[in-house]
Amino acid sequence: MARYTGPVCRLCRREGAKLFLKGDRCYTDRCPVNRRSYAPGEHGQMRKKVSEYGVQLREKQKARRIYGVLEAQFRRYFEKAEKSRGVTGEMLLQLLERRLDNVVYRMGLAPSRADARQSIRHGHFTVNGSKVNIPSYLVRVGDQIAVREKSREMAKFKEAAESIRGRAIPQWLSVDADTLTGSIVRLPNREDIDVPIQEHLIVELYSR
Repeated sequence: MARYTGPVCRLCRREGAKLFLKGDRCYTDRCPVNRRSYAPGEHGQMRKKVSEYGVQLREKQKARRIYGVLEAQFRRYFEKAEKSRGVTGEMLLQLLERRLDNVVYRMGLAPSRADARQSIRHGHFTVNGSKVNIPSYLVRVGDQIAVREKSREMAKFKEAAESIRGRAIPQWLSVDADTLTGSIVRLPNREDIDVPIQEHLIVELYSR
């Protein structure tokens, strides 16, 4: 499956905002966005006039990069959101939030969405007792997500258990740090989603 394998900090610099793609490092002074806030490349520091289309495109790219979704898959999410009841932009973000890799990250069981995606691919998680190795799996209300019992002794999951205790968990999720399990209490609404995205610009882009 195709995926971006280049330096992720370059993506943050291109969007001119922290996308928190490297977990805890993004909160430190080592974050490249703090040291070089301009776009990467030879002409990154040049001032450019951005068109309305350009603003909409950048917002879509920002959303794609935050959630680690490729273009074709992102468009499918948009088409599904468009057919759903509710505000299209909010439904789009809700679908992205319901991805299993995002839920694992939100629960604090992984330091970043990329790390969550890798752990899911390696078969470390179950949904309702069954192993799921598809990062794009869409969770539903009532689903039980857990680290597989034989994986709980791994160092990274022990570290996750400690970090969860001091971490704010979104209200639409519940997590038990002792058993490394969690559940979907309800679907997220716009107030629960703290990503720096203006979703109406994405809707305008696809409505052209």
